[in-house]
Parts: sequence; C-alpha cells; structure tokens
Amino acid sequence: MQHEKFGEKDFQYIIGNLLRYGVWISLSVAFIGGIVYLMGHSNDIENYSVFKENDRNIFEVISTIYNGAIQGNGESLIFVGIILLFLTPVLRVLLSLFSFLLEKDYLYVVITLIVILIILISVSFGFSH
Repeated sequence: MQHEKFGEKDFQYIIGNLLRYGVWISLSVAFIGGIVYLMGHSNDIENYSVFKENDRNIFEVISTIYNGAIQGNGESLIFVGIILLFLTPVLRVLLSLFSFLLEKDYLYVVITLIVILIILISVSFGFSH
C-alpha cells in the first residue's frame, strides 16, 4: 500500500473550505445575535449623537464578550460573529504558512511571517491607548 503525501491540492481544498465555512458560520452567529438583540431591544431608542468609547484592555473586552455570548446576549453574539469573520482570513494565512513550510518554499514562509507580524502589531496597537 502506497502512502500518499499531503500536497498542495489538499491545502487548497482545506483553505477553500475554511474560507467558505468560516464566512457562513460567522454570518450565522452574527445574524442569530441580531435576532436575539432585536427581540429584547426592539423598542429602544438610541442616541447616536453621543459616542461612548470603552477604556478597557483587550482581555476585559474578550472576557465580557465571552460571558455575554454564553448567557445569550445579542450584542455579544454579534461581536462573536464579527470576531469569527476577522479570524477566517487570519487562519487562512496561518494555514498558508504551514503549506509553504511543507513545500520548503522559504521565501513565502518569510513573507507570510511578515504578514502575520503586521496583523499582530495592528491588533495590538488597535487596543492600546
């Protein structure tokens, strides 16, 4: 029996499915969160002339969102959907890194690591004051 090597087509198939299902799952979670939110807040009147910024660190925000999503809070579920939508292409970049490592294509490994570093720096500076 011949053992097949995990190839580029396998990674392309996995990456394609990751992107496809990642978008559908994130949209579904956000949609369900929207329905839950509207069921509880359909008569609320929002004042959009005032913007409130939260001065919390990323760990507090993630903890609040996680706890809210577990409790079925609509706003938290919407935010989880947005986070999943953001993570979908990030996971695609990570999968590409492993693909390039298996192919021993070190130029693209370096380029992919630079992209990952840029994403990490962007997220870090986005939550710092």
